[in-house]
Amino acid sequence: MLIEHRGRRPVVPGSAYVAPTAVLCGAVVLGERSRVLHGAVLTAEDGEVRVGSDVVVMENALVRGRSAHPAVIGDAVLVGPHAHVNGATLEDEVFVATGACVFPGAVAGAGAELRIHSVLHVNSVLPPGTVLPIGWIAAGAPRARLFAPGEHDELWQIQEALDFPGTVYGIPRGTPMREVMARQAAFYGAHHDDVTLDGPA
Repeated sequence: MLIEHRGRRPVVPGSAYVAPTAVLCGAVVLGERSRVLHGAVLTAEDGEVRVGSDVVVMENALVRGRSAHPAVIGDAVLVGPHAHVNGATLEDEVFVATGACVFPGAVAGAGAELRIHSVLHVNSVLPPGTVLPIGWIAAGAPRARLFAPGEHDELWQIQEALDFPGTVYGIPRGTPMREVMARQAAFYGAHHDDVTLDGPA
């Protein structure tokens, strides 16, 4: 399904494939020979999604572009099933495994591997060629430090300064959830004006 959002339409070259149950919403530009498989969603909320050539976005993955953080995917990248790439950059030849998450402002360097259920935190940089192990978390810049799942206290020492609520929601830490969600509901209300398109633009 192709959807016009905020006046912008997806661009799909003839060599690309978008499954009938996939969704491209708004300012999404696919590269040559890219493949978007069943149930995947590429949504340009108020920022672009740009996908390189020979990229495969697998089943039920989510790629989201944001105003301050477009989603930029280089060439020859795999985004695995149920992965989440939100306002982040994946350089060429990055492998994002099943269920991995990459948050706004993050950069996965060329040839990096994010293994199953790993997390690259907001505003963090995973250097080229780095392997982020299964279930581990990478946080920090200019070079992310890798944390095992049980290292929460050590992770928080770096994570707090990365400003997740400011980066993702544009609010200070400690803002009441009712206010956060009122803002989010208003923001996503822009989809009321979406237009479903008949075919590639």
